[in-house]
Amino acid sequence: MQYSETSGFVRNIKRLPTQRKELVKESISKLVNFFETKQLSQGLGLKQLRPDIWEIRAGLLDRIVFRRQKDIVEFIIAGTHNEIKRFLKNL
Repeated sequence: MQYSETSGFVRNIKRLPTQRKELVKESISKLVNFFETKQLSQGLGLKQLRPDIWEIRAGLLDRIVFRRQKDIVEFIIAGTHNEIKRFLKNL
């Protein structure tokens, strides 16, 4: 499996406070572990939003949206539930 981040995702992460940033990194690590071991961590909240668009939780406030196509996972945006809803409307 290959993993990448869009430039927008990197910008989203940089603007988050340290504690929320750590939760995002932790959730990404759990997702990578799931793809490698097929064991889903409790609380990750993996949810399919569109055919190739997925979401996971990063704590209570933030969500992470990623695209999965075959063996490639691309992280697109990290933000609050409302920020994610606005982003998805513009897809």
